[in-house]
Amino acid sequence: QVDLVESGGGLAQPGGSLRLSCAASGLPADYLAVGWFRQAPGNQREGVSCISISDGSTYYTSSVKGRFTISRDNTKNTVHLQMNSLKAEDTAVYYCGAGQLCSEPDCDTWGQGTQVTVSA
Repeated sequence: QVDLVESGGGLAQPGGSLRLSCAASGLPADYLAVGWFRQAPGNQREGVSCISISDGSTYYTSSVKGRFTISRDNTKNTVHLQMNSLKAEDTAVYYCGAGQLCSEPDCDTWGQGTQVTVSA
């Protein structure tokens, strides 16, 4: 059974940093993409970043390029999202998702989410 658990959310001031982690277990062999999505009040869920487990390619939505970095650890069971230069508009619930391809607009399975709040 697939299990994704997010951690690392919390409160940060504008310009600050947070690092989110997604611990994955039971991923099928064809689940080659792990990504982060977010949903803010009044907004639709949007894709933030994705990493391809097969070749390490990374992808970012334009609003976070240069500020966020997605990576995975050596065990390949944890994916991180380093968030720097945080802005108030980054406030959202962040969800870790896994699927087959980063090119897909959605994921096949999701974690429970972790709250990120950026406020002075």
